Amino acid sequence: MILSWLPFYPLISFFILIIFGKRLSWLMATIVSVGAVTLSALSSFIVIQQLAQIDNHIITVQLWQWFSLGTAQVNFTLYLDGLSAVMISVVTGIGALIHLYAAGYMKEDENFSRFMAYMNLFIVAMLLLVLGDNLVLLYLGWEGVGLCSFLLIGFWYQDPANAMAAKKAFIVTRIGDTAMAIALFMLFSTLGDLNIANITELAQQQWLVGDDKAYWIALLLLGGAVGKSAQLPLQTWLPDAMAGPTPVSALIHAATMVTAGVYLIARMHGIFLLSPEVMSYVAWIGGLTLLLAGFAALAQTDIKRVLAYSTMSQIGYMMLALGAGAWSEGVFHLMTHAFFKALLFLTAGSIILALHHQQNLFKMGGLARKLPIETSLFAIGLIALIALPGTSGFYSKEAIIDSLWSSSTAGAALWWCAILGAFLTSVYSCRLFFLAFLGESRSEHQVKDDFSAIMRWPLFLLALLALLGGLFANMVEINLSNVFVDSVSSAQASSHSLVTESSPHWLHYVAIVTPFIGIVFSWFYFADYRQTSHSKTNHEVQYTANNFSDFFLNGLGFDALYQRLIVNPYCFLAKLNRRDIFDQIIMSSRWYVDLWREALVASQTGSLRWYAATLGVAVVFLLGVVLL
Repeated sequence: MILSWLPFYPLISFFILIIFGKRLSWLMATIVSVGAVTLSALSSFIVIQQLAQIDNHIITVQLWQWFSLGTAQVNFTLYLDGLSAVMISVVTGIGALIHLYAAGYMKEDENFSRFMAYMNLFIVAMLLLVLGDNLVLLYLGWEGVGLCSFLLIGFWYQDPANAMAAKKAFIVTRIGDTAMAIALFMLFSTLGDLNIANITELAQQQWLVGDDKAYWIALLLLGGAVGKSAQLPLQTWLPDAMAGPTPVSALIHAATMVTAGVYLIARMHGIFLLSPEVMSYVAWIGGLTLLLAGFAALAQTDIKRVLAYSTMSQIGYMMLALGAGAWSEGVFHLMTHAFFKALLFLTAGSIILALHHQQNLFKMGGLARKLPIETSLFAIGLIALIALPGTSGFYSKEAIIDSLWSSSTAGAALWWCAILGAFLTSVYSCRLFFLAFLGESRSEHQVKDDFSAIMRWPLFLLALLALLGGLFANMVEINLSNVFVDSVSSAQASSHSLVTESSPHWLHYVAIVTPFIGIVFSWFYFADYRQTSHSKTNHEVQYTANNFSDFFLNGLGFDALYQRLIVNPYCFLAKLNRRDIFDQIIMSSRWYVDLWREALVASQTGSLRWYAATLGVAVVFLLGVVLL
């Protein structure tokens, strides 16, 4: 019964805040919104403990019968196994901390209740996505997180730039959503079922490895995942999504939307195992995205956009793992990434508030002396992002890198991509830290350090998780051991093994040393950024614009490319098509309406004789109709 209440606590809170929001004080709205997600988090931990005591490690709760499609019965059923257990712990646990921080961050906003209502709805949608036992419920949650991202990215819609960013996120992700919807229709039409567990079992029984149906369905599912998780070629919406309030960025990047694509591939792994070719696509998309994002992050001037590209890069590592068949490693990195990315975004939010909403790195500097607590917390998040030994990021990222070399769907080339990505992560992380926290202050305003406990305690807890999250590795592995079972028959698997050979021992040492090489390189290359000499003027540390840096600053030109190849031709064709046959029909109907309107207006002369004559003609006409 506890499982059935998980999505309903924040759903009830959503309705309370929407209906009574204007009448609720900040304190009451905070208690309702944060309390609901906290209840879901506590319930999650309880139900995960219950799951561990069950032999088959599965809990199913059918709430009601929903509808029927032919012979298939679609029920509103919640399904908990090891994979969804990891996901709900991240969604509700990290989500609760983000909600608590957001209550302080958005305290002065006049639409505070509406903001917290949307945040609650985001949690509801993500819980439906990860707990749904059928494709319809999963898709309902999938579209729900898309809607909530639109509402929250464009929350300050009075600024046209924010509204445009929300529209862009909504439209770009719809491309992937369309691909996913087609995949779901194909699954139902070919297998005749909507239950995820049944679909996986039926696919394994009816299709061979390399089957065309498995290939196209897996490819379309990958399209959906690429859109939601901001991977190539649908990654352009994520940097612009930084237009929303910073707690929204933390929620999207750490606990909800961008992890949805990773979850989808992990949940449907049985389909992907039947198409090694698509698994190779998954790996290559992840590898190329992490490199693209790493190079783009090197040139960003906005602190939140650096973190946005770092998310894109880390999701790329997860995709690499999934494409290599390292399912557990990819999901574990999803968890550890949630710890340090939530910490980084929320600490960045505090820094932005301290600098009077300044986000330009070149107008910061010297914050280590003025914001020592936030500096320490941000540094912890960065070393976990860099994956220095002992941090949570180290355990998950190294596990992914170790799995690549010996995978038939990844291989040595993608191993080198992952290593280069680790180097780039170190470089752009150090650049960010040097610009924001070291050197002389370049701030145009007085830095304020008056944060409430409600904004700092979540950061302390997240810092602890970022440092010690690697301790959850064994627990996650045990939970996922019963989920990611290669159910392809031994006869098929013998010729389609994902592991080709054992990895050389030196690979592990290269992976460990690479982040340190990046740090040393950054220390010397960005020496001016960490300069503390008073002989340096504020204007000597500034962004140097040139064609090369602007290319990286603009995300390697994908927006401009899509504008020329897709948007401009579409607008041109739309203008040509404004006078098509359908428009002519509509315009003709309007012309006839206008004609009758003018006739009626002309008949209103004000003359009594005219009215009497008209009435007489009408009577004669009606009598004629009746008599005939």
